[in-house]
Amino acid sequence: MRRDYFDLTVDGVGDGVDSRSPPLVRIDFHGPADLLRGRLSGGESDGDDDLLTADEIDVAFRLREPLDEADDPEGVVGVTNRYTGDFVLELNETATDVLPFIHAARDATEDGDAQYRVEIDVDGERLVTYDKDTFLVYDHEGNLLRSESLIPSGVEL
Repeated sequence: MRRDYFDLTVDGVGDGVDSRSPPLVRIDFHGPADLLRGRLSGGESDGDDDLLTADEIDVAFRLREPLDEADDPEGVVGVTNRYTGDFVLELNETATDVLPFIHAARDATEDGDAQYRVEIDVDGERLVTYDKDTFLVYDHEGNLLRSESLIPSGVEL
């Protein structure tokens, strides 16, 4: 699935935002709807497959260049099927877009357990909404950056 099929917008990040509201990322897909639905159902879609739940997907950001060596390092946001490891979708983003989102999710709760919401639309129509508390960040060599990631308390990786 082509990365340019996706538009990403973010709410709840930046100055003047209520720091107790979980941030929201909206992904709008402008491609073959059956293709995305098939990936979100864990296989080929025949129109009535159940879509993956929030517990069945993982969200991660993988840098393509060192975080400390570039002004605005580029990377890829990926949503994967937790059980098969298959990519549901990928899109290009920069660290200056993703890391403030993760920090806003961390700041959104008093107890320290971060949360955020992902909404996936197809041509402006809501397909699925996920409430998540984990967002893993990897460096350009594939190593987990724990300090930049959202990892719920009690979870061991």
